[in-house]
Amino acid sequence: MINHLSFPTRKESFTVIGISAVFLLLTAVFVELRSEHLLIVAGFLLLFFAGEQTRKLAVAILPFIVFGVSYDWMRVYPNYMVNPIDVQNLYELEKQLFGINTEGATLIPCEYFALHHHSIADFFAGIFYLTWVPVPIAFGLWLYFKKEQKLYLRFALVFLFVNLLGFAGYYIHPAAPPWYAINYGFEPILNTPGNAAGLARFDALLHVSIFDSIYSRNSNVFAAVPSLHAAYMVVAVYYAIIKKCNWAFTSLLIILMVGIWCTAVYSCHHYIIDVLLGIFCALLGIFLFEKGLMKIKGFSAFINKYSDYIKR
Repeated sequence: MINHLSFPTRKESFTVIGISAVFLLLTAVFVELRSEHLLIVAGFLLLFFAGEQTRKLAVAILPFIVFGVSYDWMRVYPNYMVNPIDVQNLYELEKQLFGINTEGATLIPCEYFALHHHSIADFFAGIFYLTWVPVPIAFGLWLYFKKEQKLYLRFALVFLFVNLLGFAGYYIHPAAPPWYAINYGFEPILNTPGNAAGLARFDALLHVSIFDSIYSRNSNVFAAVPSLHAAYMVVAVYYAIIKKCNWAFTSLLIILMVGIWCTAVYSCHHYIIDVLLGIFCALLGIFLFEKGLMKIKGFSAFINKYSDYIKR
């Protein structure tokens, strides 16, 4: 006997298919339709129509999908078209605050590590940086499958909110990463290709092209402030503490968090200033969400309704 509850309603079906079609069309017109766009839409539709439980999962992961789409759609109107790009001021401030005196010269920490690095540090730097998105998302899905739907939603929506704050920062203060200043000087050159920088040493060490492939697809290198690499694991650690996860798991997240912070500077992808602002962005996002949005009756009611829908 067919369980009709396993099928979405006609309205839900038309809405999801319509939004998916419009998304692909607009992406093709304004961004560039790539294979990953098709895979994301196909995967979402498969989850949505496969059954009731997979449909709940599809709806649950929407905050992460919106995060990815939002980042991708910044290509439509790059941040450097809104405000001037900061290349030199950030570099000089970093040198003033955190400069390292060596052999009669003052180097920013990134320049120092570009000259003084080790294969063991290069290996762990690559490992740390590969966890920056997968581990927080995996943590969120773990909360979901542990039937902690409300906590999962708080985590997922804060993750999205922190990203949106960070993206706003990109537009308020477009800024070049340290590897740009080191390689190109202080004049902004639009359409500069992405660069794996110090993470290229990880690729060379293992004879792979992981980071070269990732950063070669970066369409805008002038989005270094704040460092969202530094922010994501802060959100995961906060909600791991809220969940009262065991000390070993929470300690692992903290190690990954600190490792990512250090790698951001060691690999020349971010200034220490960027990292500190990324941590602040995460803490600000958590505070505004938990102490602001969650206190609004209508918003908390939305969270309750959303979590009720995705309960497994």
